[in-house]
Amino acid sequence: MLLIASLFGGKCLYAAGQDDALLTIQTMPKKAVSYNVEVLPTDDKSISDSMAAASQLVSLQKTRNVGPYALAGRIRGDYARLQGALQSRGYYAGRVVVRVSLHGKILEGTAPALASLLNEAGAEDQVQVRIQAEPGIQFTIGQIVITPLAATPAEGLAKDKEPSLSEAERKSMGVQEGQPAIAGDILAAQGRLSHFLQEEGYGLADVQTPQAMLRPNHQIDVYIKMKRGPKLIVGPIALEGLKRVKERYVRRRLALKEGQLYQPSAIEQARLDLGSTSLFSSIQQRNADYVLPLPPQGASAKGKVDKKGKAPPLPAGAEGALPLSFDFDEGKRHRITGDVGYSTDLGGRAGVSWLHRNLLGNGEQLRVAALATGLGGTAQQGVGYDAYVDFTKPDFLKRSQTLNVRLEGIRQLLYSYGQTAFLLHGGVSRPLGKDLSGSIGATVEQEHIRQFGHKAEYFIASLPLQLDYDGTHRSNPIEPATHGVKASIGVTPSLSLEHQTSFFIPMNAQASTYFDLTHLGLTKPGNSVIALRAMVGSVQGATTWHLPPDQRLYAGGPGSVRGYRYQGVGPQYQHTKYAIGGTAMDAGTVEFRQRLPKNLGVVGFVDAGQVSSGSIPAHGKLRVGYGGGVRYFTPIGPVRVDVAFPLHRAERGDRWELYLGLGETF
Repeated sequence: MLLIASLFGGKCLYAAGQDDALLTIQTMPKKAVSYNVEVLPTDDKSISDSMAAASQLVSLQKTRNVGPYALAGRIRGDYARLQGALQSRGYYAGRVVVRVSLHGKILEGTAPALASLLNEAGAEDQVQVRIQAEPGIQFTIGQIVITPLAATPAEGLAKDKEPSLSEAERKSMGVQEGQPAIAGDILAAQGRLSHFLQEEGYGLADVQTPQAMLRPNHQIDVYIKMKRGPKLIVGPIALEGLKRVKERYVRRRLALKEGQLYQPSAIEQARLDLGSTSLFSSIQQRNADYVLPLPPQGASAKGKVDKKGKAPPLPAGAEGALPLSFDFDEGKRHRITGDVGYSTDLGGRAGVSWLHRNLLGNGEQLRVAALATGLGGTAQQGVGYDAYVDFTKPDFLKRSQTLNVRLEGIRQLLYSYGQTAFLLHGGVSRPLGKDLSGSIGATVEQEHIRQFGHKAEYFIASLPLQLDYDGTHRSNPIEPATHGVKASIGVTPSLSLEHQTSFFIPMNAQASTYFDLTHLGLTKPGNSVIALRAMVGSVQGATTWHLPPDQRLYAGGPGSVRGYRYQGVGPQYQHTKYAIGGTAMDAGTVEFRQRLPKNLGVVGFVDAGQVSSGSIPAHGKLRVGYGGGVRYFTPIGPVRVDVAFPLHRAERGDRWELYLGLGETF
C-alpha cells in the first residue's frame, strides 16, 4: 500500500493505490476569529447586567481571541452560564437566545453549522454575537419553611416538627413570602439568620444552605434546615502566649467579661481593641469545643460580685457557658524612626527617635527623641534643637484614659525671637464619645527670650484644656481624609512670672472638612477631594507687648498661610522682616486634591489669613497665598512637595516658598 502525505492549503491527501479515490480531510485552521458581543437590554436591567457578568463571551472578547471551532464551543458553553444568570433573577421559565451573524448569514448558537460559518471569517471580518433574554414571568417566593437539621423538607411541613422563629428572627433573613425569588437574596438568608441567632447568644446555631422547590404556579418554596442550640454566655477566658505583657493588664483592658451574653460582634470588638494597643503582632480568638453548665444561682464565675455583694444576674434564657481563648503573639518592643523635612522658610530638620512599647508590662510607652532644626531657611537665624522624653501610660486610673508626661528642651533662633526653653508637661486624655475626645493638663515652662536686642526670663504656668472631634474615620492620623469633619477647640489659662507678672488666656479653634466629588458622580471614591480649613485664635487678658513672644499669635507658613514665610503674616517690627506677633489671628484654606495613576497625585490651594493686635479676629491686613504641589503615595502616607507664592508680596518677604514633608498639610 502506498501512503503519500502532502500539505497544501490545509488539506491532507491520502492514496491507497493508483486507482483509489482521493480522500480530503479538513484540518483545524490556526487563525483567530475577531468578534463583538452585545447583550440586548430588557425591561429588567438586572437581567442584562447579570448575563453580561456571567458570560465568557463578554469577559474574554478583548483578551482571548480563539479559532472558529473554539469560539463555537465558547458560544455553546455560555448557554448554561446565561441561563443560570437569568434564573438567578427569578426567571425560571425564561430562555436565552444567542444569534451569530457573519456575511449576512444568521445562526443560533446551537446550530450544527455554527463552526463552519465561523470558519468563513477572514482576517478583516468581525463576527457579531447578540445575546437576548426572553425572561417570561418572574417567580416569587411561596412558603419559607424552617425544618429541623436532621429532617427532610417533607418532614418539615409538620407543624410540630418545625422550629419556631420569632418575628425578629424571620425578619433578619431579609426575605419574605411573595417577594421576587432572587437567588442572591435567598442564599443570603442563611448568613443573615445565622448571624442574628449568634448575636442573640446561640453561639452553636447551625443554619444550612437554603433549598428551593419549584411550583407550577410560578412560585418557589424555600426550605432552610437549622439547629438553634443552647443560648450561651461567655465562659472562662484563657489568655495564652503572653510573655512580657502582664495578664492583669490585658484582663483589665479586655472589653469582654465572663457571664455576659455570647455575641460574636462583642468578641471581635474586644479582639480589635486589644490589637489597637500596638503591643501584639497578631491576636487569634478561639471557642472551646464544649459547653460548661451555668454557675449556681446567685454565684458567678470566679466569685465576681457587684457593690452590694451579689453576683450580676445572668442573661435571660441562658443555658450554658462557652469558654473562650485568646492567643497572643507579642510584637517588637523597640522601634527607631527618623524624621526629616524641609521648607524654604524654616529650613531643614533632621532627627531620630527611639520608642519602647511596653516599658513596665502594662503597655506604657517611652519615647526619646532629638531633632535638629533651623538648617537654613529664610525665617531662621541659626541652628536649633528639640529634644524630649515622652512617657505614656494607657488606661490610667480607668479604661481608655491616658496619662502623658513630657520633659522637653527647645532652642530656636527665629528672626522674630530667639528662645531657649525647658518644659515639663503632664496631662490626661480620654474619649468622650464615638468621635469626641478631651484632655486636661498642666505645664510649667522656664525660658530665655531674646527679641529686638532685649533679653528676658519667663516662668510660665498654664492649664491647657482641649476638645477634639474627628469624624473622618481614618485608619491612622497620617492617612489623607476624604470625607467628614475634624475640629478642635482649646483654652489655656496661663500665668507669666519672673520678667513681669501677667495673666492671660490663649484660645484657639480649628475645623476642616472634606468633600469627595464621587458624591456628584464625577470620579471614583477618594480620587477627587475638596478640602476646606478654617482657624481662629485670640488671647484675652494681656496686650501684645505684655505677652511673652512665644505666647503671641502668628501666621504664615505651612500651618496657616503658604506663600509667606513662617511668622511672615502680621505686624512687622519697624519695617523689618521681624514679626511682632499679635493677640488675634484667623486663616482659611481651600484645597483641591486629585489622585493620579502610578501612586501620584496633584493639589492646588489658596490660603488667606491675618494677624492683629486687637482681641477680636478678622482684623488686620489680609494676606493671600496660592500654589500647588505633587504627591507620591506610599504605605506610610503621601510624600508632599508644595510650591506657594504670595498674592501681594510683603515688604522684605520671600518671592516663593517650597515645602517638603510626609502627609497632607491638614
